[in-house]
Amino acid sequence: MDLLSIDDLSDAQIARILDRALAIHPQVGRTVGGLEGRIVFNVFYENSTRTAMSFATAAHRLGAAAISLSVEHSSVKKGETLEDTARTLNAMRPDLLVLRHSENGAPAEVAAIMDAPVINAGDGTNEHPTQALLDAATLRQRLGRIEGLKVAIVGDIKHSRVARSNAKLLRRLGADVRLSGPPELLPAEVATVSVEDAIGGADVVMMLRVQRERQEQELGDAPGEYLRLYGLTPERLALADRHAVVLHPGPMNRGVEIADVVADDPARSLIALQVEMGVATRMACLEMLLA
Repeated sequence: MDLLSIDDLSDAQIARILDRALAIHPQVGRTVGGLEGRIVFNVFYENSTRTAMSFATAAHRLGAAAISLSVEHSSVKKGETLEDTARTLNAMRPDLLVLRHSENGAPAEVAAIMDAPVINAGDGTNEHPTQALLDAATLRQRLGRIEGLKVAIVGDIKHSRVARSNAKLLRRLGADVRLSGPPELLPAEVATVSVEDAIGGADVVMMLRVQRERQEQELGDAPGEYLRLYGLTPERLALADRHAVVLHPGPMNRGVEIADVVADDPARSLIALQVEMGVATRMACLEMLLA
């Protein structure tokens, strides 16, 4: 099977991944083995720190070899098509391929060519399923549950594959998901809700980066204006439940969508825990697809 979308997973598979991620988490700094002799190709057409490194780390912790293709120095720069790159990589017989691409649907195109399973590590503005899974694992680890939680996802919803995958997954797991952000950064199908109303009484506040590189027009915001109008400041966080936690998929634009004091709050910020759970969750995904 491939993991291209949250929709590819059954409820039982989601539960299996989350349960396994929580079991692995205490051992995330150690090699646990189980996938010795396997080869995982990491192919990233877009920049990445957390996703790329956590997939590589996950493979190594399981005993597999992680091989990364430097797209900037590959035949892609000579004009090779995505399909031909996929055929070339398929001929090398990897056991699994992890792909990030700027075009919506690119992982599905590659999966149609590859004999090995393909994991979507983010495609354009479409989906990022393993990010949603690690966010759910983070909430389970800290709060013990997802069902019944009020989750505010705030920011550039229009361009966020993270928001799309999280909205699908968290709602399937019983959370009340509220989406909010600047009106020009909300999809047409999302009702406009003020940031304050979305955060009010929330158990979880997930902030999103403003993806200026995907915007057709500049927001035209002056320095500090976005944070003042839409960002997560201590004052806005005070509207949430007093035990509310903060998530951010990274990379963060400090002082834009989130204030330093909130991002670094040791009691409420789960941003570092998200990175830890990213390794554990991706180990669980690799195990499920390969073991």
